Amino acid sequence: MARGPFVEQIKERTFEMKTLFLKPAQVERKWWLVDAEGQVLGRLASRVAILLRGKHKPGFAPNAETGDWVVIVNAEKAVVTGKKSRDKIYYRHSGYPGGLRTINYEKVLVRKPTFPMEQAIKRMLPKGPLGRKLFTNVKIYAGPRHPHAAQKPEKIEL
Repeated sequence: MARGPFVEQIKERTFEMKTLFLKPAQVERKWWLVDAEGQVLGRLASRVAILLRGKHKPGFAPNAETGDWVVIVNAEKAVVTGKKSRDKIYYRHSGYPGGLRTINYEKVLVRKPTFPMEQAIKRMLPKGPLGRKLFTNVKIYAGPRHPHAAQKPEKIEL
């Protein structure tokens, strides 16, 4: 069987493709400060989940913790669009028959102002041990003050 000139050219070239695997010590991690005032809850949560996961970095690995830390301030001032403030419902179940409990967004915001932001971010992270670890890298505060000034978080507009 005759070989064409194209096959000979391919043989001469050396193709070397390597997958990048970073060790935990090689991962460069930063602290980000996000002001949630006036931001849409779900859009902000998805962008924060990307930062926590490390998908914005070239060394992203789906099985490793390569993300950054995020500090969110003014979480209670995040907004929801449409009629969600009235109609959005959070569910929990006690495990017993008839144990379903519901509460709407407005009541949750009064009781625990950071809860909607926590739930939105937690539900956008992977389920399992990695997702639980990644969720510890986000610090959410209802007001404008936070105790992480020593880490020098950089303000980021999302």
